[in-house]
Amino acid sequence: MRKFIQQLCQKVLHTQDISLKEAERLLQTSQDDMWFLFVHANDIRKKFRGDFIDRCAITNAKSGACSQDCAFCAQSAHHKTKVDIYPLVKEESILKKAEESLKCRANRFCIVTSGKRPTQEELKKICRIAKSIRKKFPKLKLDASLGTLDIERAKALKDAGIERYNHNLETARSHFNKICTTHSFEDRLKTIEVLKKTGLEICSGGIFGLGESLKQRIEFAFFLKSINPDCIPINFLNPIKGTRLENEKVDKATDFLRMIAIYRFILPDKQIRICGGRQYNLRKLESLIFLAGADAILTGNYLTTKGNAPLEDLLMIKDLGLYAK
Repeated sequence: MRKFIQQLCQKVLHTQDISLKEAERLLQTSQDDMWFLFVHANDIRKKFRGDFIDRCAITNAKSGACSQDCAFCAQSAHHKTKVDIYPLVKEESILKKAEESLKCRANRFCIVTSGKRPTQEELKKICRIAKSIRKKFPKLKLDASLGTLDIERAKALKDAGIERYNHNLETARSHFNKICTTHSFEDRLKTIEVLKKTGLEICSGGIFGLGESLKQRIEFAFFLKSINPDCIPINFLNPIKGTRLENEKVDKATDFLRMIAIYRFILPDKQIRICGGRQYNLRKLESLIFLAGADAILTGNYLTTKGNAPLEDLLMIKDLGLYAK
């Protein structure tokens, strides 16, 4: 197996794509060979992404009461959770969060709202807030994650200074109907096409641990490769009481790390950002995400769960000989 990993790494380093069959063979990497896989994934990261670790902070600008029934989501109105429910917050609150992110040396700041799509009034407010952030904090790159978009809404966001839009596909097409019934995989793809047409950068990934098979995770990686996103956020399920997946069994930490490494082999030049659930699932092995090939993280708190303090993430990056601006 080690010889195969080494040969596959050389193939990627020489800018050749690996095949679906080759990627699936990496799933057979034993515990003894896991570190060998990580070292080679790290070599690929260093060549294509360097040692800079991108850091993005988010703000939950509108929480809960979502009409969609995504099985993992604490904000779905179909679930009985203890999540806070509130409408779009005031501009001052989001500006304060943006300033805090900049002080903690985050490179990006993302405005996130719950719900299938923003109303016209919400969109106008968010565009106004985005313009204020761009004016007040010009060095901070600005993202948004507001649900589905049409061309008109996407253009409005871009004109307001939004550079990148997050719209996760969540899981493989073959598994999607197991985790959501109120909209389809194809519905989500429509927004990806809108982003391409309007020239917004695309941030799209998903969640490991939704009951999908290992081969479906590989299927998902190759589909992501086909849509060519700028950033691929990877989350790990943090089962929330009251959701349909509250009793879902989570993988071992090393199994999640192996999947990060395989994604780096498949997607060598893409920004791979490790997001929600990393503290819960990886525990003391959290810093190994970078050895396994990741080059970006979501820092601070998540939408409904706690994350690391941004300065803790900075120290982790520094201790590994990596850097953040």
